[in-house]
Amino acid sequence: MRSVEEHQRVVAGLIRPREPQPVPLAEALGLVLAADVVAPLSLPGFDNSAMDGYAVLAEDVAGASEDNPVTLPVAEDIPAGRTDRLTLAPGTAHRIMTGAPAPDGATAVVPVEVTDGGVDTVTIRAGARTGQHLRHAGEDVTAGTTVLHAGQVLTPAALGLAAALGLGHLEVVPRQRVLVMSTGTELVAPGTPLEPGQIYESNAVMLAAAVRDAGAEVVASTMTGDDVATFRETLSRHSADADLIITTGGVSAGAYEVVKDSFGEEVEFVKVAMQPGMPQGAGVVDGTPIITLPGNPVSALVSFEVFIRSPLRTAMAQPEPDRPRVEATLTEDLTSPRGKRQFRRGVLDARGGTVTSYGPPASHHLRWLASANCLLELGEDVVELPAGSTVRVWDLG
Repeated sequence: MRSVEEHQRVVAGLIRPREPQPVPLAEALGLVLAADVVAPLSLPGFDNSAMDGYAVLAEDVAGASEDNPVTLPVAEDIPAGRTDRLTLAPGTAHRIMTGAPAPDGATAVVPVEVTDGGVDTVTIRAGARTGQHLRHAGEDVTAGTTVLHAGQVLTPAALGLAAALGLGHLEVVPRQRVLVMSTGTELVAPGTPLEPGQIYESNAVMLAAAVRDAGAEVVASTMTGDDVATFRETLSRHSADADLIITTGGVSAGAYEVVKDSFGEEVEFVKVAMQPGMPQGAGVVDGTPIITLPGNPVSALVSFEVFIRSPLRTAMAQPEPDRPRVEATLTEDLTSPRGKRQFRRGVLDARGGTVTSYGPPASHHLRWLASANCLLELGEDVVELPAGSTVRVWDLG
């Protein structure tokens, strides 16, 4: 049988990054910048007020107080968005709103809270120091400065900065586009009445969610029966826009294995020394990489975690593509099949540094995986592991 590490290398070798491309800001959250961003303009772009109040010359109100207020004529009203250039004459004030352009000559803004709020004249009850409540052009960003760097993950704040600089698109490492296909004549869509022998399809829903959780895009999530022609037609119909195809089911040793029956030398089907998830396949179909996973739901999701998630994130240049791996103390005795690496569902107490297996190891027990927060990784040479042993744990967050 193929080792886990060998199959990881095979899968990683198939998943390749797309060429960088510009995307609209609304679609860029969580993506990685492919090129530095140089500010095309300064922020702020002009001197403006940081408060609602009155633009003044600081010396005109230097002695103002509650007992000795200063009254000035209000020569102009400046709302945010006013575009004509104004000049403040000594001995006057301009009523001004937050973000509005400061008039030439103004050296301070007096907050409206220390005035009577007048429109024709204003009575000011506190002095102002030079520069008070004025935002100066370029004090946040100077035009020509590199403000975002290649390799940086685009956060809401980074996108806000790009928008403030007038940039509608950013050059990024694009999301991987993934086609998810679930196979089996016994499958029906949730919400459809079940006939005897039928089950609800869950793998496509689950793996599509795992793909999105990894940061990639799902181009389609579909299911087919065990007819080869239908399977190939469905695959061809959806794969044109895909960078990766993931299938589940149809890869074991029995009859009606539609995925195995559909591919000749395009896909290499192997047994990997692991539990769950022994039957695996990988190859290239019509120029698109394909990873074929087993059909039992736990096997499918564990296989995605072990083989696909990390190279998928690596292809999108995501930092820390691997799940966190930690050492924890086992709280119980465990057994494992010799010669296979076992991935057991578990509950990790990160604060206490302990881990407990959760549920049976069989690959159809999806309920336990849904409530687990980690995978216990037991090596191929492990047969028995007593409580108190240190084990490797994949933290699923």
